[in-house]
Amino acid sequence: MPFELPDNLHPDCAPVAWLLGTWQGNGHGDYPTIEPYQFGQELIFTHDGRPFLHYFSRAWIVDDNGEKVRDAALETGFLRCRPEGRMELLLTHNTGFVEIWYGEAEGGKLELSTDAVARTETAKEYVAGHRLYGNVEGDLLYAFDMAAMGQALQPHTWARLQRA
Repeated sequence: MPFELPDNLHPDCAPVAWLLGTWQGNGHGDYPTIEPYQFGQELIFTHDGRPFLHYFSRAWIVDDNGEKVRDAALETGFLRCRPEGRMELLLTHNTGFVEIWYGEAEGGKLELSTDAVARTETAKEYVAGHRLYGNVEGDLLYAFDMAAMGQALQPHTWARLQRA
């Protein structure tokens, strides 16, 4: 699907402009403390001319036939674009977490690591994360590694999404 840069794109957002729009697809999840699973997902990145993108993600668990079983994670936040490809990400999750991430974007790649994670008293233990987003053959591929439940940082979810 063709993509056009918005006329009002803030210059600091140029390294992540390729993310703008709606992305949909499927992914996989695994971790030592859970059973492997598959999910469907939609990511939406919007922009209003200021130096940030608004981000919204929703996911749902699917069965082996790709049919929705139940709703899953929701997250929303702001990807704050700084000069020279530096990025700050503020995220809030329906599961009781808020995070601050720092990273860099360049050449169709965005890489971020957590600086701070806070959680509500009812949220599961989660202490750190690493995210990698890439524009591969026009698709959005990503991987999320996490440290949680006494486990070291390791792969948790990964997906391939197409521009909707």
